[in-house]
Amino acid sequence: MPAGAYLHLDEELEERFQCAPGPGGWRYTSQRSDGVRVDLVVDARWRQIRLELVTSTWWLRGGVTGPEVAWVRAAGETGTEHTERAAGFISDSPGFLIAVARSLDLDEDAETDVRLVRLSGPSLAPLTATWRWHRAGTSTYETDAAPLPVTRYDVTDLSTGEVEAVHVAGDVVLDAPGIELTALESPPNLLT
Repeated sequence: MPAGAYLHLDEELEERFQCAPGPGGWRYTSQRSDGVRVDLVVDARWRQIRLELVTSTWWLRGGVTGPEVAWVRAAGETGTEHTERAAGFISDSPGFLIAVARSLDLDEDAETDVRLVRLSGPSLAPLTATWRWHRAGTSTYETDAAPLPVTRYDVTDLSTGEVEAVHVAGDVVLDAPGIELTALESPPNLLT
């Protein structure tokens, strides 16, 4: 079960995480040094079936319900329900990058557009947008344990045209914009 830490470079925040495959999918949990908590569960097809995201003042719970995502967002005990036609959620936690990349199941050099609900800031403000994911290639690196395949995705924000590279090994993000993997206590699960 991989566990380790990411550094959010812009804010100098540490995100301690654990992730593991389960009987019907995969789970990612983390806690940042500013108190933000993520608990993301996907099913065998990598659909985000359960999400809990908590900041110091807001919380959000949701998941995929067919062609839509549904969620409740609140700053207190009673929340407001929302639905949006989208494939899942995205936020600044690397766990979301893994879930989206795996759910797309792209062949080498293939690309697709995916509509996601982006959750931003301490208020978890939702904004639905479309990104183009391109699987740019996979390189294999020799390690002490076994060869490590690393896949590069070029992710384009279609609203701005900005392209960013994300490097994934199994169920761990090795490199992404504003994210640095600073500690890894066990190797990634090389998911098939």
